[in-house]
This record gives sequence, structure tokens and C-alpha cells, in this order.
Amino acid sequence: MTSMKLDSADKLTASELAQLWTAYLNDTLSICEVTYFLNHIEDPEIRELLSWSLQLSKAHIEKITTIFKGEQYPIPKGFTLQEDVNVDAPRLYSDSFMLAWLNQFGKLGLNAYSTSVQTATREDVFDYFSECLSESKEVIKQTNTLMLNKGLYNKPPSLPTPEGIDFVHSQQFLAGWFGDIRPITSPEIANLHSNIERNNMGLAALIGYAQTAQSKEVTRYLLRGKEIAEKHIEVFSSVLEENDLPVPKTISSEVTDSTAFTLTDKLMVFKTTVLIGVSLGYYGVSLAGNPRKDIGVDYSRLIAEIAKFAVDGADLLIKKGWLEEPPKAADRDELAKKKDS
Repeated sequence: MTSMKLDSADKLTASELAQLWTAYLNDTLSICEVTYFLNHIEDPEIRELLSWSLQLSKAHIEKITTIFKGEQYPIPKGFTLQEDVNVDAPRLYSDSFMLAWLNQFGKLGLNAYSTSVQTATREDVFDYFSECLSESKEVIKQTNTLMLNKGLYNKPPSLPTPEGIDFVHSQQFLAGWFGDIRPITSPEIANLHSNIERNNMGLAALIGYAQTAQSKEVTRYLLRGKEIAEKHIEVFSSVLEENDLPVPKTISSEVTDSTAFTLTDKLMVFKTTVLIGVSLGYYGVSLAGNPRKDIGVDYSRLIAEIAKFAVDGADLLIKKGWLEEPPKAADRDELAKKKDS
């Protein structure tokens, strides 16, 4: 079997540019949040993991900057400690929230970097994202272990062992509104459980964001996101409860009553739109792997709701002049006009 040559002298592809550019923005944002967390964390074990994650993000910025400079490509602005965070603001989240945040940070990284590795052909970019993928796996492993040790990990429910293998013999397997509705399957349970967990994290983050936002317009947007997260948690939880299955615990109580300026409105709205984009992907996967029609309809309408919320967030970023433009193709018509003028 012949292997494809990965030539580091090749120009970055659109896919590689997109992944590197997005990763740069996300790591600069993480540096702001984690630096603030480290000003308040009390648990020494969580502090150690947060410090490690901060070192990883800083190393990522250095490596991406080196790649961009080698291409003579503009370095994104992203987010900075000087402009986008008040590291001396009062505590906004508990130690438990920070650990759960880091756990989700690892999971989101694993998802993003697996895509990045698949689309990278240049050797240096492939190696970089492969390294990031390994780091994300280790973040998940370390935070899972610590959450388990502290009794903070929401384990998905266990299921009874069947007596043997069975096959579906009726279209009733797909039903969900009338007649003999079947219990939900393990893939459906796994997706519901994970989507509740992510919404729980988003809900807690949005509560803190809304409390500390400076603009009334941004506050309204964030409160709308909070209401959406609460609704989605209720929808997903009701399906688990109807099947006598446990629901992941909320972490909303891990937010303090601080209203002091902590993170810029720009950072909080951007982070919210990023998380909504991730949710759209997870909901789409959940819908595709969900045979029961009633749950599928739930996913379809919830996808439409958060898609509209994401668009409104992008509109807000543009209106405020906060949306940094990603790499784009050349405008051939505009180039032709410039030549003729």
C-alpha cells in the first residue's frame, strides 16, 4: 500500500486554513477563561489540570502562529487578556463548574481535532492536529478520573442484560405517539444523556454570562439562550423520565451572584454562537441515529430553534463590529474592477 506524501512546503489548503484559524480563536478564548478561573480555584487537583490546559492552549497559539508566519498569512486577532477579561473580577463559578467546564473542553476538542486531522494533508499541520487530538484524549481521561473521585461525574444509566439477540419485526419500532410505544434504545439514551449534559453546562455558563454582560441587548440575547437551554433540558429529560431512567444533575447552582464585569460581551456572544454550532452538529447526529419518530420530531424542531438563535448571534456580532472574518476565496469580479479602475 503506497502512502500519500505530506509535503510541508505545500501551500495551506482552505480546509487547513479554516481549522487552524478556528483553533486559534478558540484557544485565545480559552486562555482568557482559564486565566480567570485560576485566580479563584481553590481545589489543588483541579488547579493542576487547569494550569496544564492553559499551557496547552498557549503552546497551540505559538505553533499556529509559526505555521501562519511561514505562510506570511495574517495572524487572527482572537481574544486577549488585556481586552477581553477582567481576571480580578469576583468569583463567578464554583470549582466543580470549572472541572466540568474542562471536561467538556476536552470533549469538544476531541470532536474538533478529529475533523482537523481528517482534512489535513500537509505534514506539519497533520502532526500538529494529531498532537492536539492526543492532548484532548488525555484531558478527558484526567478530568473523568477526578470527577469520578469527587462524585461529580454523571454516569449514563446502565441497562439490563438481554437473554439473547433479537431483531425488529414490526414498524411499531419506529412509532412514538400512539399504540404500544417501545422503550428507548441505548443509542437514544446515550444521545439524550449527552445532550442534557451539554445543555446543563451551557445553561450554567449563560446564567453567569447574562449576570455580568454590560449591554442590555447582549443580556437579552444571553437570557434567551438560557431559556432555550432550560427548554431543551426539559424536553430531553422528559423522555428519560418516561422510561424510568435517571436524568443528569443540573449545575446551575454552581454560579455565584456576582454581577461584576468579567468577560467582554464580544467574547460571551462569540462563545455562545460557537457552542450553538457544536450543538447543531450533535443534534444532527442524534437525529440521524434515532429511529423513534416522536423523538426525531423533537430533534428537528429544536434544531430549527437553535439555528435561528445562532443566526441572531451572528447578526449581533456583525452589528457590534465583533465578528472577525475567516479566510475566504478571492473575489474575482472585484479584482477585475480594480484592474480596470
